[in-house]
Amino acid sequence: MKPIARDEITGLILAGGRATRMGGVDKGLQNHRGMPLALHTLLRLQPQVGTVMINANRNLAAYEAMGAPVWPDALPDYPGPLAGMLAGLEHCHTPWLLSVPCDTPDFPDDLAERLARAAAEHDADIAMAATREDGVVRTQPVFCLLRSTLMESLFAFLQGGQRKIDRWTAQHRCATEVFDDAQAFFNANTLEELQRLQAPRRG
Repeated sequence: MKPIARDEITGLILAGGRATRMGGVDKGLQNHRGMPLALHTLLRLQPQVGTVMINANRNLAAYEAMGAPVWPDALPDYPGPLAGMLAGLEHCHTPWLLSVPCDTPDFPDDLAERLARAAAEHDADIAMAATREDGVVRTQPVFCLLRSTLMESLFAFLQGGQRKIDRWTAQHRCATEVFDDAQAFFNANTLEELQRLQAPRRG
């Protein structure tokens, strides 16, 4: 499989969740070092891909002000990140879509490049980031590069009432790219974790 170029990838920021563990606030709009979390994510993702869009279900104007197209979930009632990915696939005009969550602002700045290389090397439909924690490799499935042709498969999976990412990805050829810096994937699910993110990262 030929290498995947940067402009063949559309970046998708997932900011459509309920954020129940954060008291139901709109997580992507929470302040992080003077900017909304989602804006940090956008600025980190933009140089890695050809174009960027945001999946959000609330405060759409605030997300649109960040300068990227905003698309709500394709399905009602906040069914989870796969619904956001489906919304992204429905509006993706490139061969590949790269999803990242809005609450992990320090993700690697070579994420797209390395996932693209893994997908090409393994002729995969999906490439996921993974980290090694205590010797165990754990996938980070929302950091996911997927072929845009998977839209129908994902739509059928969600229409069938399924919600779990790993159950859907298991239906396709997957590659995993292990990143050494597990802390780069630290995400803020609670206000306490958001506070921990404010501290400068130690290199």
